[in-house]
Amino acid sequence: MNTIGKLSLGTLLLLSVASGSYWLGTHSTPNTKVATNPTERKVLYYRNPMGLPDTSSVAKKDAMGMDYVAVYEGDAESGGNNTINISVEKIQKLGVKSEAATMRKLNKTLRVTGRIEIDERHTYTIAPKFEGWVERLYVNTTGQPVTKGQALFEVYSPELVSAQREYALAVQGLAALQKADEDAKNSMQRLADASATRLKNWDISSAQLDTPAKSEARPHVTFHAPISGIVMEKKAVQGMRFMPGDVLYQIADLSSLWVIAEVPEQDIEQVQLGSRAQITVDAYPDHTFDGKVDFIYPTLNSATRTVQIRIEIKNPKGLLKPAMFASARLAIGKSNKLLTVPTSAVIDSGTRQVVLVRLAEGRFEPRAVSLGNRSDDYVEILSGISEGEQVIISANFLIDAESNLKAALGGLSGSVQQAQDKHAEHTTTPVIEQKPADTATENHTQHQHEEH
Repeated sequence: MNTIGKLSLGTLLLLSVASGSYWLGTHSTPNTKVATNPTERKVLYYRNPMGLPDTSSVAKKDAMGMDYVAVYEGDAESGGNNTINISVEKIQKLGVKSEAATMRKLNKTLRVTGRIEIDERHTYTIAPKFEGWVERLYVNTTGQPVTKGQALFEVYSPELVSAQREYALAVQGLAALQKADEDAKNSMQRLADASATRLKNWDISSAQLDTPAKSEARPHVTFHAPISGIVMEKKAVQGMRFMPGDVLYQIADLSSLWVIAEVPEQDIEQVQLGSRAQITVDAYPDHTFDGKVDFIYPTLNSATRTVQIRIEIKNPKGLLKPAMFASARLAIGKSNKLLTVPTSAVIDSGTRQVVLVRLAEGRFEPRAVSLGNRSDDYVEILSGISEGEQVIISANFLIDAESNLKAALGGLSGSVQQAQDKHAEHTTTPVIEQKPADTATENHTQHQHEEH
């Protein structure tokens, strides 16, 4: 075989080897793939998002439409399925504070509004029980202060004069019959007593009854103030005629007044007779008047949905005036001690109330509680916790949000890990070294150029 034939045969062999290597490099499937998917975290159960002792084996939503939070293996503590675990560093950042549930009296202040009125028990009217004329006025202006026993006005009445003369004659007859028999004296005594009773029923004083038997009955009668107070109404006019029962004067003692306050329907149960009250009025904003509840009206105002209460208040200096508007602060609440926690400890969702109980440092347990009476700072606990248990009073909403956020981030981190594993499947496939094939291809291409 000549030299040209040998070169041609060698070239064909080289081309065959290069083509086979190239085909194997591009079509062969590597068997060196390494599985790198880590084991996925196992979901133990799903817990209530509000921390209630309610779990589920499958994902679901609560009554408010919130998703139950997944609890993974390794996250649950031996303290219970609904325990919240937060690191000490986060607790310090959140500013968590706790307080023990204790027995105490609930003292609450109820603020109501009302008006000042005259004490009806200290109001008097002067209305003669006989017909007559006003002869003279001693007190002739409305609002004038009077003292008990002070002369108000003087009247003349023919009917009263007749009754006085009848009594005087009976007294004279009784004196003249001192030596008569007992029947005559008893008869005259009954006549004198009947005349005196008639005059007393007309509010004629004993001094006016003691008229000497030999003198004429005094034609005028003077009326006096029955109490010390203020003339609230004066209808008497000098020279006027009055009929039996006509009100000529009305006098009120303003040293004691009433405050008629309106209490909302939902708060009336807490108001008790004898409850202390502090009254303020706009006229004296820096002055406080003490009073007490002495009556609760038995009816409800259907328009305002309030119940009226009556507060008795002393007014010795006369600063308070009837018809003034007043604000009252009532000290209400039960006298016995109740199990209470601060109002800030209660997380109220609208349908349930929850408190966070500190089990240990960094471990908290949500508890559903039943609430009772409230004060300004504390609330009664009917059930759910015991005396002495530590409840969170600050940052409890942040702890609840932190626990839900932690669970959400845990589920998110699992999804991220799965995405990373899938991405690793495509990026960690080993690549076969193709440099020899590339070199053979380059040689084949160069040889073709040389032939041409």
